[in-house]
Amino acid sequence: MHQEVNRLREQAQLTVATNARMQAEQIERTIGHLDYIMQSLQFQWQENNGRLNLEKQMEAGLVPKAAQISVTVFGPDGMPVTTTSPQVKSSKGIASRDYFKTHAANPSTALAISKLMRNILIEGDVIILSRRLNAPDGSFAGVMVVAIDPVFLAAFVNEINFGEGDFISLRSADGGFLISKTKKGIQSKVPNLLERRPPETPSGMLYRSADQYRDNKARIIAWNTAASYPMMAVVGVGEDSLQAEYQPRRWQILLFAASGTLVLLAVAVVGTRRAFVKASQRQYKHEVNEAYRIATESANDGFYMLRPLYGENSDITDFLIEDCNERGAGYKGLSREALIGKTVTEAISKSAQARVRGFLLNAMKTGFFEEEIQVTQRHSGTLHWLYMRIVRSSAGLAVTLRDITESKSHENALVRMANADSVTSLPNRHWLMNHLPGAVDHARSTGTILSVLFVDLDDFKNINDTLGHAAGDELLKAVAMRLKGVIRPEDKIARLGGDEFTIIVESAQTRNDVLALAERVVKTLASPFAMKDGTCPQLVQASVGVSLYPDDGTDPETLLKQADMAMYAAKARGKGMYCFFEPHMERHLVMQLTRLTELKLGIGRGELVLHYQPRVRGDTGEITSMEALVRWNHPERGMIPPVEFIPMAEKTGLIVPLGEEVIRMVCMQLARWKEEGLPVVPISVNVAAQQIDAGTVSAILASALTGNGLDAGLIEVEITESATIAEDGQAVTELQAIQKTGVKLYVDDFGTGYSCLAQLKRLDMDGLKIDRAFTSQMLNSPADAALFEAIVSMAHALDMRVVAEGVETAEQLAALQTLSCDEVQGYYISRPVPAAQAKGLLEKRYLFPEADLVA
Repeated sequence: MHQEVNRLREQAQLTVATNARMQAEQIERTIGHLDYIMQSLQFQWQENNGRLNLEKQMEAGLVPKAAQISVTVFGPDGMPVTTTSPQVKSSKGIASRDYFKTHAANPSTALAISKLMRNILIEGDVIILSRRLNAPDGSFAGVMVVAIDPVFLAAFVNEINFGEGDFISLRSADGGFLISKTKKGIQSKVPNLLERRPPETPSGMLYRSADQYRDNKARIIAWNTAASYPMMAVVGVGEDSLQAEYQPRRWQILLFAASGTLVLLAVAVVGTRRAFVKASQRQYKHEVNEAYRIATESANDGFYMLRPLYGENSDITDFLIEDCNERGAGYKGLSREALIGKTVTEAISKSAQARVRGFLLNAMKTGFFEEEIQVTQRHSGTLHWLYMRIVRSSAGLAVTLRDITESKSHENALVRMANADSVTSLPNRHWLMNHLPGAVDHARSTGTILSVLFVDLDDFKNINDTLGHAAGDELLKAVAMRLKGVIRPEDKIARLGGDEFTIIVESAQTRNDVLALAERVVKTLASPFAMKDGTCPQLVQASVGVSLYPDDGTDPETLLKQADMAMYAAKARGKGMYCFFEPHMERHLVMQLTRLTELKLGIGRGELVLHYQPRVRGDTGEITSMEALVRWNHPERGMIPPVEFIPMAEKTGLIVPLGEEVIRMVCMQLARWKEEGLPVVPISVNVAAQQIDAGTVSAILASALTGNGLDAGLIEVEITESATIAEDGQAVTELQAIQKTGVKLYVDDFGTGYSCLAQLKRLDMDGLKIDRAFTSQMLNSPADAALFEAIVSMAHALDMRVVAEGVETAEQLAALQTLSCDEVQGYYISRPVPAAQAKGLLEKRYLFPEADLVA
């Protein structure tokens, strides 16, 4: 009897340990998929300067639609910005929550997982996954939150087979209770276990006495911690369940012992040989019963009892199905009676025989085997996922099958979402980085050519800046459709993010095959794209970089890097072209990276220098303002003009800290001139669209003005037309915040973008600076002069001042005076000069020669 109890206990220990590991792996997969979706959305949020529409993402099936999951982006004030949950009320926020305060104070963007908490936005308890969102300058911009109903995490557990006292619970790694599932269902309020101390090891098993639980039931428990996340699965089997299973067996054993004398007498009468036969039959029946008990411990699952069949050399040749339940037979589309007595070879398809035989032989050898398998139902043809568990007994094998189709469906849905681009529905970067290693291995083993094409849309940013992000997304979808139309069936295409796509060309026969595809890509994207809103067709070309395996690299990272470098080389040669990687490109990239690093250090080391170019009244030449123009005084290369480093700064996001430094330098210079008693005039600073999108300019201005004791009227901000296009969102909010400080706003290089005067009036712009291209052409023809005059007249009608840029001749100045242009700027008046020479301009005040004055 003790042997029977020990065997049951050993079996229970094996079960809880296996289930704990399985549940921990399920947590790892589920949280992992949700976390990747968060990271993907976080990347999109950053790429789109804080613009993200979760409602549209959900409609496209790219974020979970499950009722137990919601995704929300909260702004820096803790208020919801966009969400997948219609229940979230905009009047409520999370600023008071500890996890929000932690993210606001800690610059890390790592994933945080909360304990079970009450959701203050909607009714119910949730587990919160959250990540900090950073502005381009690293400041706190909000939090992305995934709220999970614990029922979702427990949905993968089937409690039908639980005994009294059995449970599976999820806890945080520090021991905090999250959710538990028992025979009675979900338990989320009060943990049954009295002890709150976390286990000392990531996994393990032990016996807990009855006094450690609220329900006074002893248990065998096992726990296992997820590999990457601070959550653990705890599985328990109640002592009562073991006792319930043991009692019937105990009475059978006692009855057998009590009748032992009669049995021995009968054996003596009949004879030794007959007794041996009967004893063997009883022993075999005992073994079958034992196997039957093991197989039926999960009565809601399909089960089979298999006996190995041996050949002449004592090798197992097949397995006989000695018993099964109706559910088990149903998996094969047969009745129980029809399946019992068949061999496994007879019962399964020929294609599956070798694989199943391997499973069974493995279990015979090791005593235990488990696997997830996909099967097709014989009559319906539908695919099902089954969890197979095989346990060896003395009579053969007990096989249990559990239908896990629903949980696999949840898991596969998360996998699809984690690998799909939210805009184009193409595979994304995550998918690419998982697929490419296998493609490289295949090319290596088959000796074929593998090529990576890096496709970057030329000047796509202008579409977003001028027509808006909705139009940009529409164009990206159209680009994806065209690219799919020119690749071969065996090729793969993915969107890396932004305006970048990657094409994987597998099993190419020659370099010319790749070249032909590159030509098709460039050609198909050269045709204009028609837009749904009826605006003019948009022309977006593509620069394509190509790398080849094995010539340019033998690993995925190198191939992507070389293709990226080749793409930049194509862009430098004129855009709308393709280029194969060449070794010298790597040296050029190293030089660019070195230059970028030097610029970062230079900003911090005070290597930026400001020159000042005056603006004067068009009629009198009196200085009215000066524009601050930045230079880089490199310690080795000397003075570097802005054309050599500003584009690089804009592309890399370095323009944000660079622009902030310029604002501080301008305010400090104004303060010094005031101390010297100079008649200072306002100084204008150029602010890029990225700085406006970052939403930090107004705060930097306010801080610099206050810190230097300056009036807001002494600073003016010049922005490009692209920064005036937005109808709403962060850009408009930031422009309004700048104006509230008292700083005037001017549109720089007017006429080179897509803005209109009505938009400028709506944004209440103070003035505009007409681009030098119009000034240089105004004397070419009456039409050019009329165009310039029309701009001046309309601007005046909207109460905006007009500044003509690029004035280089006396004839141009005279024409501008005739048109009543308010202010002029250009080399004819003064070139940009260092601060020391700018002092002289301030003291001189009137900068026109006498002949140019207008009475």
